[in-house]
Amino acid sequence: MTIADIQNLIKSDETRTLELKKTTGELQEGMHSACAMLNSDGGYLIFGITPNSHKIMGQQVTDSTRQEIANALTGFEPAIDIVPEYIDVTECPGNKLIVFHLNPWKYGEEPYVYHGCPYYKPENITKIMPREMYDERIKAANPLKFEWDLKPAYEVDINDLDEERIRGVVRAGVRGNRLHASADSDSVEMLLQKLNLLTKEGNPTNAAAMLFAKNSRYPQFLLRMCRFRGITKDVFIDPKEVYGNFFDILDAAIEFCFKHLFLTGEIVGLQRVETLEIPYEALREAIINALCHRDYEQPYASASLAIYDDRVEITNPGKLPVELTPETIFLPHGSFPHNPLIAQVLYQTTYLDKWGSGVERIVELCKKANVPTPIYSVSRNEVMLTFPRPQKQQFEDGDSVKFSVSGPQVGSKLAVSWPQVGSKLAARQNLTIKQIAQHMLKYTVPSSAKDICHDFGFKDVYKFRRDYITPLVDGGMFAMTIPDKPTSSSQKYVLTEEGIKLLGAL
Repeated sequence: MTIADIQNLIKSDETRTLELKKTTGELQEGMHSACAMLNSDGGYLIFGITPNSHKIMGQQVTDSTRQEIANALTGFEPAIDIVPEYIDVTECPGNKLIVFHLNPWKYGEEPYVYHGCPYYKPENITKIMPREMYDERIKAANPLKFEWDLKPAYEVDINDLDEERIRGVVRAGVRGNRLHASADSDSVEMLLQKLNLLTKEGNPTNAAAMLFAKNSRYPQFLLRMCRFRGITKDVFIDPKEVYGNFFDILDAAIEFCFKHLFLTGEIVGLQRVETLEIPYEALREAIINALCHRDYEQPYASASLAIYDDRVEITNPGKLPVELTPETIFLPHGSFPHNPLIAQVLYQTTYLDKWGSGVERIVELCKKANVPTPIYSVSRNEVMLTFPRPQKQQFEDGDSVKFSVSGPQVGSKLAVSWPQVGSKLAARQNLTIKQIAQHMLKYTVPSSAKDICHDFGFKDVYKFRRDYITPLVDGGMFAMTIPDKPTSSSQKYVLTEEGIKLLGAL
């Protein structure tokens, strides 16, 4: 490096990657800055330049100066091998600049400390690294020692794991050529060993419990779901809490999305193809990512799935890797799993891509479906991915009704059907007509006859459909999701706009 290079480097003020000191009289402060740059984006620490005026003065460098610098460098842990560069200052004969070139920190490396204290540079200032950041980097550097998913599961043995689930995902891994075909005939214990889900003592790890436990003893194995009316949490329609292993929760989340999001269908060839308003594959990828990368060391925090009129929010406890921000996560990047063993098993069984391309795939799926790009946001202990809902699905009443209304409009029959049905239900439930009306407002999302029947305490679904649901369909309050096949086993019912208005006015 030459004086000309230095002059070009210091044209602007000090930055996150440039620290200037007048002399080695500030050596200790300089070492703090060096530690901070080693833990951040690297850069240059230069002695012999006045910080405010950027005047290049240099300083006398003696054997004592070199020894002092060498002693100072021994204060770093892990130990560093940095050789300072000494550059002659021609304007000040005998004086030299002392230049340290510092490499940036990389994910998976231990954080540096100077005399036991870690520093980092949030901007152009040197600060003590927060404990949370330090712990995260220590864990990333020593995953076998610190990662939650690698620790022994609490009071869980192999018999507590779901063998059917294990063999099912192993078959998926074999079909995807990520597991050897011989795995199909292995014992459960052998499969768990091959997936590294057992400790040296042969006990299940936390990862094994999270993925396959039949009866979870962990409070964090929970997904909270809710369909909210409008765009706030003020009015909820369908709140649910699901406890279980990874695959139980994933299945429940996907079912909830199909229940509450707009679904269209068309006949392609001889098959009916159904399309969700937000691509199913994108939602599935996002939910898998949330469950895989969440912080399971927060025992009373949970992942959540919230559906509003204008958006879908998928939230998980934790934070983004330090290498990523809500903006850069959409760019090509490596894989930085928070739970590496869980991520590895999901990769081997084809549920997850190992190479950090999941977010790119979500974006591409949304673009292909011509729906808005999702948005990442982070808070102190939470990561949220928001899918904006296509605006064309929104209705004036503040709820999205999946299917067009068929059958008679509210009219003469309604005057007969609602009083009769409402009175019967009210008598059966020992409730008022108004209370029954308020309960029926939950059916602004399609529900099966069985679900509605059980909601009102009836056991005979056929009779309930005949005596209660059919009059509401005839009266225009309920619409069928498959109107051309009234007796279809997949048939569901949803309140029409007129039905919502009438019930809301009671």
